[in-house]
Amino acid sequence: MIGYGLAAVGPGIGIGLIFAAYINGVARQPEAQARLQAIAILGFALAEALAIIGIALAFVL
Repeated sequence: MIGYGLAAVGPGIGIGLIFAAYINGVARQPEAQARLQAIAILGFALAEALAIIGIALAFVL
C-alpha cells in the first residue's frame, strides 16, 4: 500500500498540470473553451486511469 501511495503522486501532479493549463488557456482565449474542455477531460481520464491501474496492481500483488 505504501507503493500505491507513492504511485498516486504522479497522476495527482498530472491532473493538476492538466487543469492549470486548461484554466490558463481559457483565460487567454475564452472562445476556445469548448475545444480546450474536451482535451482537458480526455487528459484527466488518461491520467486517472494510471491511478486506477496502480490500485488494481496494489491489490493483485
